[in-house]
Amino acid sequence: MQVEQIKELYDYDHWANERLWQAIVGLSQDQLNMDMHNGLGDMLDTLLHMINAMRLWRIRWQGGTITNMLTRADFPTLQSMRTRWQEEEEQVHHLLTTLHDEDIIREFRYVRTTTSQAYIQPLWKTMHYLTNHQTQHRSEIAMQLTAFNQSPGELSMNFFFDQ
Repeated sequence: MQVEQIKELYDYDHWANERLWQAIVGLSQDQLNMDMHNGLGDMLDTLLHMINAMRLWRIRWQGGTITNMLTRADFPTLQSMRTRWQEEEEQVHHLLTTLHDEDIIREFRYVRTTTSQAYIQPLWKTMHYLTNHQTQHRSEIAMQLTAFNQSPGELSMNFFFDQ
């Protein structure tokens, strides 16, 4: 595993997220608040979950511990949520620019906040985990967008590579 591969994975993630957000901004408040039946709630709850995941893993990778999760109250508007999303992506991107190949193979220790159990994995596995997590929830949102005739379009990695 090389840092350049991780960066490309995160470039794809950013590209797909941007396509998603472009479709989301055309939704009504009722559509944003409709339960998606994905175990998280509505689209805003799912987006918030994704922001919290980015933030949680970024802080862990930087050696910190998260003390609180962001809530809907932190985002009075959809735009404020998107702005925070963009800030988190920028911070992750900046972190990636500081990494070297030897960094991503090193053992990375973290504590799961829900169980307080400690885990050790190579850093690259946790970085893959986050993009996989985002893909799952991005797909759930994309299905809901499609049901609202607001499809984000093709989100596959091959489509990204071909552009």
